[in-house]
Amino acid sequence: MAHIVQADRVIWETEDNFQKQTYRNRAYIAHSNGKLLLNVPVKHIHGVRQKSRDVLTDENVNWQKQHFKSIRIAYRTSPFFEYYEDDFEELFAHPAERLMEHNLRIYDFLQEILGFQKETSVTDKFEHEPEGVLDLRYLVNAKKDFGFVPEPYTQVLEEAHGFLPNLSVLDLIFNEGPQAFTYLKNQKL
Repeated sequence: MAHIVQADRVIWETEDNFQKQTYRNRAYIAHSNGKLLLNVPVKHIHGVRQKSRDVLTDENVNWQKQHFKSIRIAYRTSPFFEYYEDDFEELFAHPAERLMEHNLRIYDFLQEILGFQKETSVTDKFEHEPEGVLDLRYLVNAKKDFGFVPEPYTQVLEEAHGFLPNLSVLDLIFNEGPQAFTYLKNQKL
């Protein structure tokens, strides 16, 4: 999110082949046991490569209710959870048929909450090495450590686990509130 806040514009890749185990359908939050994975279940079509824009969520799993319940339990004692709770709950109340549409709805919401607006577009074709842009698509890989260590901020469960880096931006928002944007803007990338 710090890269997005510090960028001039954002181009979302929609024409690549969807890959499992990426941040396209997962995020980590702080939990009483450490990090908790929130995973959006998606429908895989055996033997068929799906474009990211075409991936459907699995509506047979009530993941939205489960995710919000986990977020509520994890952050209910954080300084700013009550302030943002109703707005975030609304995100989980809308049906999310397509993963990409859901992610873009979350992004738009985060822009509003954090108080920034970027020129944003989506790709209309896949380019291996796009010209004229900083290509950060590799950051979507959830299994790879890129060595980025954010500056610590106060976390609600810090006493139990120490500072947990690279969690969902929700952690930052619920713990830092209106200062979250300044924090992201000042990160050394």
